Amino acid sequence: MVVIVDYGVGNLMAIQNIIKKVGGRSIISSDLGIIKSAKKLILPGVGSFDYCANQLQHRGLIPILEEQVFVHKKYILGLCVGAQLMTKTSEEGKMSGLGWLRASTRRFDRAHVPIIPHMGWADVIFSKSDLTKDLEHDARFYFVHSYHFVFEDQTQVLGTAKFGYEFACAFQHENIFGVQFHPEKSHRYGMVLFKNFIAL
Repeated sequence: MVVIVDYGVGNLMAIQNIIKKVGGRSIISSDLGIIKSAKKLILPGVGSFDYCANQLQHRGLIPILEEQVFVHKKYILGLCVGAQLMTKTSEEGKMSGLGWLRASTRRFDRAHVPIIPHMGWADVIFSKSDLTKDLEHDARFYFVHSYHFVFEDQTQVLGTAKFGYEFACAFQHENIFGVQFHPEKSHRYGMVLFKNFIAL
């Protein structure tokens, strides 16, 4: 069972619907017992970094998530701001991130991009991974964001896209995955990614 973590943000029903389409089973929940029983976790996110970080903290979900991820080594997939929360810091806000990765979240450099936010479809170039199986070529995903990941450890970068300049848009560190784009809005490409995540 995949648990989509409900902390008051994200396209929860859209995520659940696409998982159902690819033959997976999921539940949307903030219940600590249900999160403990999950085989895999999805951490969604829509909105500002500080708002999402505050919601996660206010609902007391950080300790249980870290226990499941680091002690029990369960797979987790962060989506958009949910993935940004896994970095150390964000230029969008003042709150600290979870610090699960050697990375930060930075605003696009206005000197090198045509307009902010980056919105729409973009090609993604992936490294080989069980999450990106069948997505190594001709993969396009839907983006809506003004900030992107910057990694200290380039081995954690799983995918890159281009908007003015190349930027990291997907990552993997052991059992921790994250994507900047919205796979739940990315039609057949998103379906492949969710199917791969379920199969991990």
